Amino acid sequence: MKPLLLLLIVPACLCAADPIEIKLWPDGPPGQMLPHSKATEDFIRTKAGKNTVTDILDPTITVYRPEKPNGTSIIVAPGGGYVFLSAVHEGTQVCEWLNTLGVTGILLKYRTPTRDEPAPHEKPVADAAKAISLVREQAKEWNLDPNRIGLLGFSAGGNLLAHIACDRATQAALPNFGIMIYGGGFVDFKDPAKLKEGFTVPKDAPPMFLACAHDDGQNPAAAAVLYLEYKKLGIPCELHLFTKGGHGFGMRDNKQPINAWPQRCAEWMAAMGWLPTPLDAQIKQLQSKLAWILQTAEKGLPGEVCSYEWSLVGQYKRGLEESRAAGKKNEAARFEKLLAEQKKWIEEELKPKPIKIESLADDLSRIRNQIAKLEAERDWLRATQARPQSP
Repeated sequence: MKPLLLLLIVPACLCAADPIEIKLWPDGPPGQMLPHSKATEDFIRTKAGKNTVTDILDPTITVYRPEKPNGTSIIVAPGGGYVFLSAVHEGTQVCEWLNTLGVTGILLKYRTPTRDEPAPHEKPVADAAKAISLVREQAKEWNLDPNRIGLLGFSAGGNLLAHIACDRATQAALPNFGIMIYGGGFVDFKDPAKLKEGFTVPKDAPPMFLACAHDDGQNPAAAAVLYLEYKKLGIPCELHLFTKGGHGFGMRDNKQPINAWPQRCAEWMAAMGWLPTPLDAQIKQLQSKLAWILQTAEKGLPGEVCSYEWSLVGQYKRGLEESRAAGKKNEAARFEKLLAEQKKWIEEELKPKPIKIESLADDLSRIRNQIAKLEAERDWLRATQARPQSP
């Protein structure tokens, strides 16, 4: 693998310029990689293309920053059968598409090939968990929300996502949400209508978006089974099974129904609150203002007391003190009565007085119209962002 740029130190500030590549394990990754078997050599020779990378011994993440980041980040795990990574149409192009949504795309180059190992997903899962931890640690410096970190996996990357999100052998860092595109490999090979032995979905599995084509082997069954497990546990999950599309298309437009997955995915992220726009803040501010007006109208607003009325309190107090000092009981009683009446009057004036909603009708209507207009603009913006891009 030939990295674009290798940094040994995580930068404190990232800007929307050239992507920056960072080592996941500065002191070297744990464990040993097995040498290639003949089957793996054959797989690489017959399946790898000019845009694939393999022999990744020192995994990295590459951070792609949008011009106007919204705080959400998504780690992208390409597929490749745990032998190589399809690093362009399932990698860099995906990060570039995410940037159009205001999302920071982070390309994960996990260790591979691991196909010959007893559990091919283990080292890639460890790399993904390390990437999630690193992004969460740097969230403040990178102006990211540590609670809006997603993991998007294609094919083997989807299998990686399934294992880190659901079938957790160790306490690994979890993404806040997952996006699985034609992932599989976690159902029983003989009975794809059920999960393979030992694979379970826990109650704290992150929300998931699943997309697959009907003509993609066992993968649509895997997506459906995973969705049903999520449904049983009441965990948010959205499933899209398209009539045609095959496997391995990524961001390519192969003129099949499955090519609508980026739009459906963006709509899901928006609905789940992971695609905030500048308009969201304005809408929230107006909604808060509207709620405050309605609440205040119900409770009422306190009245106002002019400075003259307050000055009378001071005059009556002085008169009372002077009368008592001079031994003038009748005069003192008069000032005492005046002081009590003045305080009572002020107290009544300051009590909140309900406001008739009718008198606020124009203001309420204006604010509601502003909110509706901003919501329409926001929905248009989201719909525009969600349209598939042409890499």
